Amino acid sequence: MNFRYAEKKVSLPGNVHAYAEKKVTKLQRYFKDEADAVVTFSVEKNSNKVEITVHASNTYFRASESTSDMFASIDACVSTIERQIRKNKTRLAKRIRPDAFIRDVDTMSSFVPDEPEEENFQIMRIKRFNMKLMTREEAILQMNLLEHSFFAFRDEEADGAFAVVYKRNDGGYGLIEDAE
Repeated sequence: MNFRYAEKKVSLPGNVHAYAEKKVTKLQRYFKDEADAVVTFSVEKNSNKVEITVHASNTYFRASESTSDMFASIDACVSTIERQIRKNKTRLAKRIRPDAFIRDVDTMSSFVPDEPEEENFQIMRIKRFNMKLMTREEAILQMNLLEHSFFAFRDEEADGAFAVVYKRNDGGYGLIEDAE
């Protein structure tokens, strides 16, 4: 597994990185291919926040946890990602190793909670509309006028390619566009 670390508003000793690497490496057993992990550490209002993003087999897994202890935040993030994988194991069947859920001696000696039932994704409503060719600024204005948190449009600056603008938690705006 390949690791990248980011530290925001904090400088951590190497043992925290080593601990995170040890814990996140345990997730490698679920993936067929080599996985990339980005671990971001930050401190916000006296709490230690850890965000882990794992990219493997064309799928992203992300968890963010905030506790009073950096090590506990790492453990909680890894647990959350593992729970996501277990919950969606049948949908992820083509992307994870076939023997990923077979318990080995190490796993059997530790407590493993019952796996939750897989929820069905049910589309409740379908909307169809013609997407107009517009600038990014026009799309943001339209989104604000509709009081939505995102807005899909055809981006005039990208030769009519599909794009989405959205409101960020920090008050700014984001743009999602096709990479090709």
